[in-house]
This record gives sequence, structure tokens and C-alpha cells, in this order.
Amino acid sequence: MPNIIHYAIPGFILLMIVESTVSAIQDTQLYEVKDTAASLAMGIGNVFIKLFLKVPIFSVYFWVYEYRVFEIGSGWVIWIALFFLEDLTYYIFHRVSHECRFFWASHVNHHSSQKYNLSTALRQTWTGTMTGFVFWLWLPLAGFHPFMVATMQAVSLLYQFWIHTETIDKLGFLEWFLNTPSHHRVHHGSDVKYLDRNHAGILIIWDKLFGSFQKEEESVTYGLTQNINTYNPVKIAMHEWQAIWRDIIIPNPLNVRLGYIFKPPGWSHDGSRKTVKELRTGNS
Repeated sequence: MPNIIHYAIPGFILLMIVESTVSAIQDTQLYEVKDTAASLAMGIGNVFIKLFLKVPIFSVYFWVYEYRVFEIGSGWVIWIALFFLEDLTYYIFHRVSHECRFFWASHVNHHSSQKYNLSTALRQTWTGTMTGFVFWLWLPLAGFHPFMVATMQAVSLLYQFWIHTETIDKLGFLEWFLNTPSHHRVHHGSDVKYLDRNHAGILIIWDKLFGSFQKEEESVTYGLTQNINTYNPVKIAMHEWQAIWRDIIIPNPLNVRLGYIFKPPGWSHDGSRKTVKELRTGNS
């Protein structure tokens, strides 16, 4: 199955050129050469890794599909249902990626840029493809054909490209139900009130339903609560995995070591660090 994301790459590049030109004319300094190069390197690495993992992951999807619970076909009503179910699945995956350190280790690189522009959308994981797909396995098990699931995942990823921008302000009534640049700017904020908010893919309704929504109010400070200050794509991709390793090799009971892998980012057995929930409590 051809990957529609690959066909969209020229469009991504064209839009980045347009945005950087507008930024230069308006002197808003949205782009920084080394930062953009790092994001592009992450995106290229992600594409190559997915090329190698595509066959084994699809093999798992088709294996699960053999045990599907329902024969649901592929009519337009089914596609609409899949749109909502895939978007909800993405929300769950994305939220877990912020609340479980194991998945955060793959996702953190996407938040590592202190700039926010269309190139930031391309700062994609090198390791998450190997584990993240498990969140979507329930869809072929339910009866959705793997190609349909992959198509809807690609649609979601395509949609999320354009919301990585500061050049578009709030969008009126669309803010009520769509994930917009304003909502996603919040998601990339390192300000305490913005941390772990707005996990939406296409629809912001899940955040509003499940209590993770935050409206954009004060100007957003982008990046991590502790920035890594590197443009090296290997370090960007692997720094949190290295931090996990440093934590688990310290002699501690097994439950503590497992906590450093699976509990929320910032968790520590001795209280020397703070999770997002603890940071919010401290600021309240």
C-alpha cells in the first residue's frame, strides 16, 4: 500500500518555504537554521525507519484481522465510524505518551524544539513506531481492514502538519470541535498550565470530554521543562532512553526501577523530581 504521507512531502516543503518567507518579511524569527535542520533530520530518519518496519507491523495487523470480531465492510458509514474511532485511539495513544515514561521516551523528541513552526511537525520519533502501533490493533480486531486503518492514520498525520504554526491565529467556531494551531500551541508549551494538555489529533472534543483541554491564553513558551539544548538528531531521539537507563541501573528495589520506566515522566522514588501533577499542585 503506498504511503500518502510520502506524496505530501513536497507540499510540506513548499509550505515551510512560504512560512519561513512570511517570517522573514515580518521579522518574527520563527525559524532557526540548526533547529530546522534537526527537525528535518528527525523526519527523514522516521521515514526510513518506517520503511523497514512497515512489513512486520502490517503483518501483525493482518494477523489480528484474521480473528476479527465483526464483518463490517467498507461503506461510507463505516469510514465515518472509523474516522471517529481512529481519532479517539490517537487521543488515547497521545495522552499515554505523555503520562507513561516508556512511551514519553519516544515522543519527547517531538516537543524538544524551542521553536514552533511547520518544521516542528516533522520532528518525529525514531523509536515510537516499534511500540505505538499496538494502540491501533483493536481496530482490525473489531473488523476494520488494516488498509483502512492505515489510511485513516495517514489522514490524521497529514491534518496535524498545518497546526504546527504561529502564523495562524484562533479560528472562531472551529475552535469548538477541531484541533487548531491555537490548541496545539498549548500542547507544545512548557508552561505549567499548558503541560499535558490538548492531546487531540483532528478533533479537540476528546480533550473536552476527558478533562485535558486548555485554551490558549498567555503566550506559549515552547520546548521542555528541562531543555536538552542540542541539535544532534541522535541525541534528540535517544536522550530520554539514556536517562531511563541511568535511573534503572542504580541499585533499587524492582518496583522502583519499574516506576522509572512506566510511571509518569518526572516521577522519582525520593521526590527529587516532579511530575506534571506535582508541578501543578506546587503552582496552585
